Amino acid sequence: MMKLMNKSIHELHDMLVKGEVTASQLVEECIDLVKEDQCNSFEAMCFEEARKEASKITKVEEDEFLKGIPYFAKDNYSTKGVETTASSNILNGYVPTYDATVVTKLRRAGMIQIGHTTMDELAMGGTGTTGHKGNTTNPYDRERIIGGSSCGSAAAVAQGIAPFALGSDTGDSVRKPASHAGLVGFKPTWGRISRFGLFPFAPSMDTIAYFTRNVLDASFVLSTLAGHDNLDMSSSSRKKEKYQDYVLEHKTLKKVGYFKAVMDGITDPVIKKAFVELLEAMKKKGYEVVEYDFKEELLDALYPTYMIISCAEAGSNNANLDGIRFGPAADNNPQTYKEYMCDCRTKGFSDLIKRRFVIGSFALLAENQPEMFNRAQKARRLIVNAMNEFFDSIDFFISPAAFSIPKKIKDLSTAWSTHPDFLDNILTIGNFGGYPSITLPLCFDEGMPIGVNVTGRCFEDGYVLSCAQDIEDITKLHDLVKEVK
Repeated sequence: MMKLMNKSIHELHDMLVKGEVTASQLVEECIDLVKEDQCNSFEAMCFEEARKEASKITKVEEDEFLKGIPYFAKDNYSTKGVETTASSNILNGYVPTYDATVVTKLRRAGMIQIGHTTMDELAMGGTGTTGHKGNTTNPYDRERIIGGSSCGSAAAVAQGIAPFALGSDTGDSVRKPASHAGLVGFKPTWGRISRFGLFPFAPSMDTIAYFTRNVLDASFVLSTLAGHDNLDMSSSSRKKEKYQDYVLEHKTLKKVGYFKAVMDGITDPVIKKAFVELLEAMKKKGYEVVEYDFKEELLDALYPTYMIISCAEAGSNNANLDGIRFGPAADNNPQTYKEYMCDCRTKGFSDLIKRRFVIGSFALLAENQPEMFNRAQKARRLIVNAMNEFFDSIDFFISPAAFSIPKKIKDLSTAWSTHPDFLDNILTIGNFGGYPSITLPLCFDEGMPIGVNVTGRCFEDGYVLSCAQDIEDITKLHDLVKEVK
């Protein structure tokens, strides 16, 4: 018999409406599956609160799309009464007294949070191996990474433990794990969803994002989460839409572009064949597909630009993790504030976090700022201007979301590449410009899923979702689950 949690949100919704299953049954199955997790996906749980909320749900109406559905939140979303650590030792024991806005909205919609998922520490990292609970692995091959920083949320949905999980996306932290795990990973337009209650990493790029197993589910979630929030003045006041209508009615734009440098850079024959075949199939669906010559020097600037800006913002935003306001108390009798903070941060942060804070602080030093931080901001603006020029004549940017299968954990290197491949960082374009961007399954390579990514103009989230639905109809890859025994 098929597990209930293997089903999509809309399948479970139909069952709840018809009375074929209860919210309590869904929650109990989800809790049982958490206990059987094989990929190190979870942080603090709230089982009893979930059971209590489920018991209150006796009927689900047709228009209550998310009511009674279990979900997980990445461990950087404040949840009242639930330990929230961002998978960092420095926040062990921290229990928020308030809910993030998205947590509140999901609760009001009737969704039931089961608990929090693992992540790369403080959302910095792309491997799923830097959190304080150790490596989160890929259910398709537990010797391989699932990507990060939203690793636990991806693993939970991919294993069939829940049909939906919140992540966050600053560079590609939802969209890259979605590729590695055979999921839909959606990053809406920056500001479309309130970030209040999300622990900040680099706020100019941080975006509420999430995982589902199909595009339609992703559209319904956005309709629930979108909207202005007085607690987050960066949230847009634009009227939200019924994004599912774009998907259900196939409202879309029809001009898709890929970068020549990206196509030339694809070396994996399986990925290249699948991508080219997808483009040909899109032409048959009425899309115009064009090659675009995006400046390669701008693509080469993606990684250093991202690292300097994100590390600088991270150092500033996490200055309160000092052992006084947040973090463990010093225990070696420091005599000054500087000594106290140094002791706390030495114990509380991993080497990766220390390295990133050093980079950020170095970039913001008065003598370095003009040549580092300011130049990175200028490079970001040049990249965004070039993308906006692209979008003047083309509706969507399309690219593989990954260009090889995920690495084995034992093969990971802590050394930083001096010549990073822009292909590995192509998804950061979506964060630089705040564009809506979605990853969904494209093909399998050596038994591992590979995703394709579609990025569109700001606030054209509905069109991006509709284009993704057309791709999903072509590939037939949706509602994928990889159970781990």
